[in-house]
Amino acid sequence: MILASAAGWLAQTPSSPVGPEFGKASPIGFVIIVALLVGTVLLVRSMNKQLRKLPDTFEPEHPELDQAADEGTDRGAAGEAPTDGKNAEPPTGSAS
Repeated sequence: MILASAAGWLAQTPSSPVGPEFGKASPIGFVIIVALLVGTVLLVRSMNKQLRKLPDTFEPEHPELDQAADEGTDRGAAGEAPTDGKNAEPPTGSAS
């Protein structure tokens, strides 16, 4: 019984609006929402302009130049076996 009366007392706060003002939103809230929507539209338009500036593909027009520069690089991190046989290690596994 005491719990029910305490819940009823807590639910009725004197600062809660009653009457014709109950449930109405402030015009400031509407202005904030409109400003956020306008900002979102402007950001999307700006992003689309920046994306149109990007090329269709990032493949180089002349890949031979890049391949010629890569001929002397070390491929140790990639795990590829050397093709010239100079630094080739014997295969691991069963010994015969």
